[in-house]
Amino acid sequence: MTFNASLAATSLAVAALLAAAACSPPTEKAEAPAASAPAASPDVRAFRIGGFEAYALRDGTLSVPNDGKTLAMGEPKADVDALLTASGQPADPLQLGLQPLLVKMGERFVLFDAGAAGQMGTGNKLPGSLSAAGVSPDQVTDILISHAHGDHVGGLLNGQGGLAFPNATIRMTANEWAALQGDAQMAKLVEAIRPKVQTFQPNAEVAPGVKAVDIPGHTAGHSGYEIGAGPDRLLYIGDAMHHSVISVQRPDWTIAFDGDATTAEASRRALLERAAAGNLRLYAVHFPFPGLGRIQRRDDDFVWVAEQP
Repeated sequence: MTFNASLAATSLAVAALLAAAACSPPTEKAEAPAASAPAASPDVRAFRIGGFEAYALRDGTLSVPNDGKTLAMGEPKADVDALLTASGQPADPLQLGLQPLLVKMGERFVLFDAGAAGQMGTGNKLPGSLSAAGVSPDQVTDILISHAHGDHVGGLLNGQGGLAFPNATIRMTANEWAALQGDAQMAKLVEAIRPKVQTFQPNAEVAPGVKAVDIPGHTAGHSGYEIGAGPDRLLYIGDAMHHSVISVQRPDWTIAFDGDATTAEASRRALLERAAAGNLRLYAVHFPFPGLGRIQRRDDDFVWVAEQP
């Protein structure tokens, strides 16, 4: 997602992929697997993905106006307000979380997206959250980028314009890297990270125990990531969905941040269908912290059920 059009690089194969891999009222909770020893910070949530230690790392919060131009383009404000109010959510502004994911895989520390580095009023909490999890930036070995919007790649650089994670290989799809290189306003970031970037094709195995999952429509090469295997696996969904009520209960409402809105809406609905049918455990980077939960079907709609700590 981006609030700056210059940051945006603007199929249904996702359904088959998710099949193979095979927003709620706040009182509903899903049972969580046993967590690792918790970090002593409200900005860190420790949990497990099978045999992997994992940490939700808060980077901040994004405030989005409920103006009919962002998360519900062209929809009457009264309809948006009614949907949010029925789910116990504030109507304006809309609050979106921003929480990159860190997973320890043996000797590797794999970071999923890098946050916004304070852009868009997010607070730049990722460095402190990482430290609270007991990991230093130079310990991060791999960074898997879902897409190249500023709130996902801004944190690749430090305040001096250097690499925030100097020892990490940065991976993203070839299409996403091509789009990022074509954005003149991202030239400084592109040149800084170029020596560290490795690209892959959709659905590739990108690290031991991690497979990319093509979720098209948001950007030129938007990717989710399936982490682990079997019943303990987790699907990191990137920006396939933004709001835990609007995106889940009204997946066909147009989102301004989607480069190809029609494809993104189809991908979103396919993801909801498969997640509900398969009881998939999801990590939603923009849902309320820590972004862990599952999708359930209710009548003709879907709802997000957050995990209980």
